[in-house]
Amino acid sequence: MFKRMLSAFGVGGPSVDTVLDSPHAAPGQVVTGQVRIQGGSADAEIGQVVLSLVTRVEVEHGDHEYGGVSEFSRLVVQQGVRVPTGQLVAIPFQLPLPWETPITAVGGQPLPRMTVGVRTELVIAGAPDKGDLDPVLVGPLPSQDAVLNAFGQLGFSFRSADVEAGRLHSVPQELGFYQEIEFFPPA
Repeated sequence: MFKRMLSAFGVGGPSVDTVLDSPHAAPGQVVTGQVRIQGGSADAEIGQVVLSLVTRVEVEHGDHEYGGVSEFSRLVVQQGVRVPTGQLVAIPFQLPLPWETPITAVGGQPLPRMTVGVRTELVIAGAPDKGDLDPVLVGPLPSQDAVLNAFGQLGFSFRSADVEAGRLHSVPQELGFYQEIEFFPPA
């Protein structure tokens, strides 16, 4: 009885580790891997295993700008998972990246201040535990790569990149943010 009570508070409960088959992807592709749940000191009943895609977003409010984390895709991988004491339960997954997923790497190099990650959440007894975050290096689509390469060939140099909350006028968007990539002009 005491072990069950401690487990309800997260003591000796299951731990989670999400392992991606590859941390590299592009918008429109599917990220695959396994959610590995290691049983604790007592059996556990997990209501849901949820994966979500998150990114850092800047929000402008008047003269101030602040950052936050925005969840832009959510997938219930499995419901009603029983994890026996001390046992490992592995759940495979396929998580599609939306076409508007921000680019976080160009030419294999990470873009400063750009992050996209897969967040793993276990819902145990109605209380979500956001216990694991795995970065994904999102490369550009071929058309985006051609535009970025053209800027480089014209002598522009990278200045900064960020994701802004909001919508672009007259541009259809599925997500509530857009990415800005800024360049310094050539001399």
